[in-house]
Amino acid sequence: MFPIFYAEAFLDHRTGAYHPERPDRLKAIVKQLKSQSWADQLKWQLPGDRPELLNIISQIHPRDYVESVKRIASRGGGRIDMDTSVSPSSYDVALLAVSAWLDAVDLVVHQGQPSFVLARPPGHHAERDRGMGFCIFSNAAIAAYYALKQFTIDRVAVLDWDVHHGNGTQAILETHPQLAYCSLHESPNYPGTGSANETGYYQNVLNIPLPPNTTSETYRQVFQDKVIPFLSHFRPDLLIISAGYDGTKADTISQMLLQPEDYRQLSQWCLEITPHLMFGLEGGYDLESLAESVVKTIEPFMTVNL
Repeated sequence: MFPIFYAEAFLDHRTGAYHPERPDRLKAIVKQLKSQSWADQLKWQLPGDRPELLNIISQIHPRDYVESVKRIASRGGGRIDMDTSVSPSSYDVALLAVSAWLDAVDLVVHQGQPSFVLARPPGHHAERDRGMGFCIFSNAAIAAYYALKQFTIDRVAVLDWDVHHGNGTQAILETHPQLAYCSLHESPNYPGTGSANETGYYQNVLNIPLPPNTTSETYRQVFQDKVIPFLSHFRPDLLIISAGYDGTKADTISQMLLQPEDYRQLSQWCLEITPHLMFGLEGGYDLESLAESVVKTIEPFMTVNL
């Protein structure tokens, strides 16, 4: 069985009319997953309750920032920045999203079982003391630091294939020698970070900026030539994938030309780097290509494909 961490409460993070990061994203993915011939191999799991959650988050985000998000939500909602909305339920939903990412870490560490976190809001743009770019808490970075607390984990890598650079994840991870960050992203594009000369404090960062109209063929070649050697050399005990799908040709938020089928190959290559991996949803705003891309990401783990 392949675990999917999901809760209908993730739909309660309301971003407003016409906002691309909307609840329909998860609805489309769930519908598509449940229509697959291998749908009976999916194990849908609710995120667990974690009394220590705020303490875990506060190791990454200052308490005053966390409290500011709670305050905005309690007052009926508002904005962290022009792109990042907070609705009355967003604080609780964002906490639940972090819990889901941590549950996936536990599953990989204790059972050696890959999984997919189907949660929102996304997280890779959230910096230590501010949310931005649709993101409130830095889910992947929190999960990476949490994983290092597990006795079997010495090194954790985050691979970010969202079309945008994960500025928040990089800023939080790059100062720790046991953590690595790798990003393939369109450049120029939001947030304007992620140049190739940003290599981290310990040569633990690999940024691969790619020009608009990058094809599947080029993307796959770069992945083979640069990403696989970087991650294989780092030898992570856990590989966390910030799985964004806004690089598809159908997604108007970028000018990349990837196809859903490409993510099946990327997923397969990740599995060859280490079987200890987890995927967590970041971007992806064309509903059809988003849903199909998630399906393709999960396919290598289905017995029908073995």
